[in-house]
Amino acid sequence: MKRQLLATLLIAGTASSLFASDWPRFRGPNGQGLADCEVPLKWDTESGVEWSIDLPGPGSSSPIVIGEKIFVTCFSNEDSPGKRHIVCIDAKSGKQLWTDAIAGPAREDSYRGYLTEHGYASATPVSDGTNVYAFFGKAGVVAWTVDGKKLWEKPVGDMSSNRQWGSAASPVLAGEILVVNASEERRAILGLSTKTGEELWKAEYNALELCYATPVMAKGEADVTEAVISMPGEVWGLNPTNGKLRWYCEIDNGGNVSPGVVVGKEHFFTFGGYPEQQTNAIKRGGREDITKSHRAWKSRNSTYVPTPVLFDDHLYWVTDRAQAMSANAKSGEVVARTRLKGIKSGGRPVYSSPVKAGNKIYVVTRRSGTFVFEAKPEMPELAKNPPLDDTDFNATPAISDGRMYLRSNKALYCIK
Repeated sequence: MKRQLLATLLIAGTASSLFASDWPRFRGPNGQGLADCEVPLKWDTESGVEWSIDLPGPGSSSPIVIGEKIFVTCFSNEDSPGKRHIVCIDAKSGKQLWTDAIAGPAREDSYRGYLTEHGYASATPVSDGTNVYAFFGKAGVVAWTVDGKKLWEKPVGDMSSNRQWGSAASPVLAGEILVVNASEERRAILGLSTKTGEELWKAEYNALELCYATPVMAKGEADVTEAVISMPGEVWGLNPTNGKLRWYCEIDNGGNVSPGVVVGKEHFFTFGGYPEQQTNAIKRGGREDITKSHRAWKSRNSTYVPTPVLFDDHLYWVTDRAQAMSANAKSGEVVARTRLKGIKSGGRPVYSSPVKAGNKIYVVTRRSGTFVFEAKPEMPELAKNPPLDDTDFNATPAISDGRMYLRSNKALYCIK
């Protein structure tokens, strides 16, 4: 199978001023959706909400938390190029500290069909504790200091997939390299300098079309950190310092892929695909083609949009069709399967990925509130909290210092 990989060498630094309580990227530290602290079990519009703040526009991106600062992205003006916004909010008071905006691109996918389900601000920003980096699809990548000084702006392409669904993948950091899945805009994964935005390498492949997954960083063979990403038909392990392909595993997951890779001690787990979803367990380590040597098991019990969480050798998720499931990570055997009750009908009621805080799993639905499950394979339901406004809640929540941050198309809420 032909792969066109173009790489430029550089040395990546590891400078960072993050702390254990920070939630610096999509799905928190290393993108696994796991928090050590406890957060409230129940809340409603009358109690449990410490503060809320209206946002300048809708979006499906998650908030991130750096120290006492929260960052969230939005878009405005669906019927024109409009603007792409970033807002910095004080975590304790809920007051806006600063905001900035860039113009939308000259060419953008029309606001119709599935694109209206998530909009033009779907990528969660990422921070190294000093700067914050936001990816706005065809509008490009922008870097600011955490205090609001704009550092650079970089276009990454203006292509569209055959579905014209817009962008969804979030950027991640590998030292001083920003790894961007620009599959929608360029059919490539890019490595950008965090200091200047300069393109340091790119890994191109036509099969990246319809890949909406966010990469994760994990140690591979010879203890080398790899950027691992799932796409239609394959899983890749890239060297994030130069973009070179270290290994790949062919899988038969069909079309578009949204969920990210979940990292276990011995295996990677991949999800998604179309028209039928597939879960794959792939042994960690290895080089080049590991298709025959490293695939441990596969299952048609999977998820189309949300990314599961893994702990105590079990995978937990709620599908976009509102089915709660758990599976044994060693065998793939389903342990629990339950349809959520009280879900508003129509469309796909769940876009958000689950997060685990303490001994509880939190699942935010789009319009039917937040479900809380006990973190055990049987997934007993502990609570159902009502929606806090009447717009879509598409974003995966952020958790930091005993607080949960919920984002809707209207506002950001602090639960404490």
